[in-house]
Amino acid sequence: MLYLGIDASTQGVKGVVIDPENGRIAAQSSVNFGKDLPQYNSPEGYVYNEDPLIKHADPGMWLDGLELMLSRLAAENVDMGKIAALSGSGQQHGSVYLNKKASSVLAALHQGKSLAEQLQGTFSRKTAPLWMDRSTQKECRELAAKFGNDLQYITGSPATERFTGPQIRKFYREDPLAYQQTDKIHLVSSFLCSVLIGRHAPIDYGDGAGMNLLDLHKLEWDEEIVSFTAPSLMEKLPPCVPSGTVAGNLSSYFEKYGLKANIPVIVWSGDNPCSLVGTGCAEAGTAGISLGTSDTVFATMEKYELDPEKCGHVMGNPAGGFMSLICFSNGSLARDAVRREIGATWEEFDALGALASAGSNQLMLPYFQPESTPPVLQPEVKYNFNYASARPEEKVKALLESQALSMRKHTMYLSEKIRKIRLTGGASLCGSFRQIIADVFQAEVETISVSNSAGLGAAMRSAAAVGNRSFAELNSLFTAPEEVVFPDPSKKELYEKSLMLYGELE
Repeated sequence: MLYLGIDASTQGVKGVVIDPENGRIAAQSSVNFGKDLPQYNSPEGYVYNEDPLIKHADPGMWLDGLELMLSRLAAENVDMGKIAALSGSGQQHGSVYLNKKASSVLAALHQGKSLAEQLQGTFSRKTAPLWMDRSTQKECRELAAKFGNDLQYITGSPATERFTGPQIRKFYREDPLAYQQTDKIHLVSSFLCSVLIGRHAPIDYGDGAGMNLLDLHKLEWDEEIVSFTAPSLMEKLPPCVPSGTVAGNLSSYFEKYGLKANIPVIVWSGDNPCSLVGTGCAEAGTAGISLGTSDTVFATMEKYELDPEKCGHVMGNPAGGFMSLICFSNGSLARDAVRREIGATWEEFDALGALASAGSNQLMLPYFQPESTPPVLQPEVKYNFNYASARPEEKVKALLESQALSMRKHTMYLSEKIRKIRLTGGASLCGSFRQIIADVFQAEVETISVSNSAGLGAAMRSAAAVGNRSFAELNSLFTAPEEVVFPDPSKKELYEKSLMLYGELE
């Protein structure tokens, strides 16, 4: 039997089909929104807005991306009819607003029209705010004033601009009529899961934790926080369930892609919880770092720990318990900005990263976009050296070292020392960055063969839920390290000094 994992990320949709019986990846396919769906004018995955704090996307783009990915997957050398179950991963915090028409439309999907065409009239809010949106400062201040430190203790996070609760509160206040016409508010994950099963899907604990609404101690929506966020919000939220829950059965609409109708669809989760599974980071002391549009550091938590600096977050772990998560918005966005500035290819960028001497203490704050960790609401790039006259290799080195130092600085509150790191995402292919991360953390850095860890994690979750496969067994099959980079002990003191200097600059 085969299992499908779908990853609906910021810049595209990917699919991974796994074959646990033979321990192989049976097929993969991907869609890039900018390249493959140019009609949405979203080359970076969001609609341009003059206000840099506002980042929204058209949900129709996600629907078209899902269908194009499935059509490409069906064209691969894989028997789609052998897929026994599927699940998915959605970019966290994004929210989708549906009116009462959605229930009947979802239940009656027909193959003569696309999903985007059929769902066009079901959105009470035409665009969906994304994790990159930072326009809810006022709402976050109000939540913080009302609940104080209790908000972080209850939900695992302080009031955070990109989180769904503040986004809902802003929508209710700015467009009360549209809010009143909203029947259900979904995350990206539960919205796409709803489309697959033909009815409103629940939200899993892993993704629900990124909303500032879920009580992580009771694992249910907190009534006081929910009622303060917006009136009648409890009625508009789907229920929250464990990550191994069968959300429903696949709609017959998707038979057009060779899938069997009525196969189980496991509730979707967020991209970061799925990446925790897909990188094999269930063991305490092993952290995952996803080097994508944003960089995220995540690790299994042996106990519920809050970041005293209020940058780190507690999320639900799809394998049980909790996970820590720290998001750095300026990941590949910053790397691409520097690469384009110096006129280098990615291969040249990687080579330049290995040329300049380590620990030179030439550092930068690469906030080309508003930053999450630490919270910086306006783009601002700063240096502690003369960047304009620096050589290209010095610019690349300053960026990569600064990014690694920021990751280390903001994970030091975790009581469990990071002894091993597993890298995933596009920039994990950058050999010089792998070595810098190993030296800064003084930890082994491992890469795995599948860069789409969120999609792989979703596929593994479906195999665990339906195929009775343990995560330990699935880890041995699909997340074994492909390459290991060892830290250079002689760099330890150099980077300890750099860490102090970076902290002062930040």
